Amino acid sequence: MRSLTLSALPGIGEINPGDDLGGVLCGTLTALGMTPRARDVLVVTQKVVSKAEDRYVSLDTVQVSARAAEIAAATGKDPRLVELVLAESTEVLRAKERNVLIVRHRLGFVMANAGIDCSNVPGAQRVLLLPRDPDSSAARLRASVAERFGLEEFGVVISDSFGRPWRKGVTHVALGAAGIPSLLDRRGEQDRGGRRLQVTEVAMADLLACAAGLLMGEGAEGLPAVLIRGFTWTASSTPASALIRPIEEDLFH
Repeated sequence: MRSLTLSALPGIGEINPGDDLGGVLCGTLTALGMTPRARDVLVVTQKVVSKAEDRYVSLDTVQVSARAAEIAAATGKDPRLVELVLAESTEVLRAKERNVLIVRHRLGFVMANAGIDCSNVPGAQRVLLLPRDPDSSAARLRASVAERFGLEEFGVVISDSFGRPWRKGVTHVALGAAGIPSLLDRRGEQDRGGRRLQVTEVAMADLLACAAGLLMGEGAEGLPAVLIRGFTWTASSTPASALIRPIEEDLFH
């Protein structure tokens, strides 16, 4: 019988720019008596990663362009925030309705406001950008935890909450990953009836992020990391960037 165990890590506290996030996570795991094992996966929110990497921007320092001012007028958003969204994006996909600004982030994510966040961010005039390279951030965290606990097979996922086309509500997805197969290609395998799978690719890193999101929450829970035990894999590890659909395959663009 297969089963998963998910355990949130309380007591991490506020993460500040320059903090050794890997060290903080290792210390918290040790203090809680939650020594990681081989094949465990640690899911960490994007927000604490961005805070440690000092991805803060003060809105007071932002110079607003004419284009940002135009989009701000159409959407009702702070023009300084819009300017930052434009700087983090390669394309604006939707900016007509009130409070709606959907863009293609420079990393390929299609998302609202380029992932720029002001919730649970200290300082009324500060916002937080996504990590510069979430897969590299995940690899560094994985190396830190794996070295501390002597693990060879260990996974890290960096998660964020996304809205989805045609469905209400947000769910967690993987922005970065290391040590696990983020995208599992099952094409060519057979189902129980002997039929060959034609298009089945499983977003494993997204599924892990989503499961952890049930414990992390979206408000004041203060639980930015979850340890998952019982997930197994045999495929080679692939970064979360493998989950991004190329523009030429975008059926709705």
